[in-house]
Amino acid sequence: MKTAQEFRAGQVANINGSPWVIQKAEFNKSGRNAAVVKMKLKNLLTGAGTETVYRADDKLEPIILDRKEVTYSYFADPLYVFMDGEFNQYEIEKADLEGVMAFIEDGMTDVCEAVFYGEKVISVELPTTIVRQISYTEPAVRGDTSGKVMKTARLNNGAELQVSAFCEIGDFIEIDTRTGEYKSRVKA
Repeated sequence: MKTAQEFRAGQVANINGSPWVIQKAEFNKSGRNAAVVKMKLKNLLTGAGTETVYRADDKLEPIILDRKEVTYSYFADPLYVFMDGEFNQYEIEKADLEGVMAFIEDGMTDVCEAVFYGEKVISVELPTTIVRQISYTEPAVRGDTSGKVMKTARLNNGAELQVSAFCEIGDFIEIDTRTGEYKSRVKA
């Protein structure tokens, strides 16, 4: 057991029998009152979010989640299938892939990390940066060189993002998966 003030963002605690990830933890000590920790939590099983306040000395049970490297295999409506190095398949619902759906495409070779709670996969985390090909973008406007000029580009999987004006159809670009933003153009 750990006290509430020992928990940091990204850690997981067992609260009322469910795993909750701490998204934000803010310690507050005022004059006469007891020290408190304001926490923003997200339930890993249901996806529900909440904000709550704990006394700094309240005891919470930490949970260590299992992680395993996997790669995307195929889409079997309505499930996405990932496979580990021992050819074990893990079926994951679209709702559990909420943050990474824009970057999943057929034939991708990026090594992802599956996060397990018990025997159930609760999320998949992509590498920090990935490389994708632009399938469509408008041509650059000649003469527009004032500052950082961006335009919309569509990737092979249909996702859209802002890229530099010099990027063209067929170019490979590097994307930061944490923010979903274009980083740079790369060689194929």
